[in-house]
Amino acid sequence: MASLSIEIADAVANTLNTAPEATFSQRFQAIMRLLPQFELEKLTGLEVSVVPKAIEMTAASRTLSQVDVSVDIGVMKKLGRKTDAEAEPLMELVQEIIDYMHNRQLTGISNHAWIRAANEPIYAPDYLEQNLFVSVITLTYRVLR
Repeated sequence: MASLSIEIADAVANTLNTAPEATFSQRFQAIMRLLPQFELEKLTGLEVSVVPKAIEMTAASRTLSQVDVSVDIGVMKKLGRKTDAEAEPLMELVQEIIDYMHNRQLTGISNHAWIRAANEPIYAPDYLEQNLFVSVITLTYRVLR
């Protein structure tokens, strides 16, 4: 049996991949990765990765635990010139992913609820020096067990 964080990351990737065709302005295949490592030279198109991030467990009652599981969705693409015209559609895609996942139930995960989405910063400025757009969305789900 996979850990809860891996199960949720898999479910998030599956949810993104099974969205209706017109949901997102750009086509992509989300891949769940435990160790997201990329070689910049081999990055040719849009990459969307879902990565388990954190687990926080507290008591919900004497018999139940409340487990908050966070996963990151990384959106990456190599840029040609680092222009607003290249970055804007990627930022739109990030917002579309956030909007789509808002309050969405995950298939195969029992007793859970969507809690929040965060996108800080909206893109990672350090990667722009390498002509790479990187934006990370953190989704948090609460599971009672």
